[in-house]
Amino acid sequence: MRELDALQIEIVLHGDRGYMAALQVTSPLVEKIKLQQNEDPELMKIQKGVKEGRNKDFTLREDVLWYRNRLCVPNALNSRKELLKEAHDSTLTTYPRSTKMYDDLKTHFWRIGMKKDITNCVAQCLICHKLKIERQKPGDLL
Repeated sequence: MRELDALQIEIVLHGDRGYMAALQVTSPLVEKIKLQQNEDPELMKIQKGVKEGRNKDFTLREDVLWYRNRLCVPNALNSRKELLKEAHDSTLTTYPRSTKMYDDLKTHFWRIGMKKDITNCVAQCLICHKLKIERQKPGDLL
């Protein structure tokens, strides 16, 4: 039972059966990104525009900047690298190609130049190069 409490899993009893009710996984990286938003001059300009009613695509929720329900990532090098590392090296993704990685990240995060950063990250990965599928027809008999 302690293991379930540590994972924040709740058992809901319905008659004589029990059902798992909730499991929420969060990353400390998201909280770090939220804190670093106030240190990025570009995001501060956007925040000012939101407060003045100029930037319609951006919103502020609890002093956190969002672009169309996507968390805005500051330009700080360490937060960008951590985000890419977590998305690329995760055991759930198994070395995605740049398009797949971009599609996964763009649903939750926004940053100017994010696609270029992802392309560079994948291009520098030796394992991604080894896993690349060859798109040529096999040669004929010798």
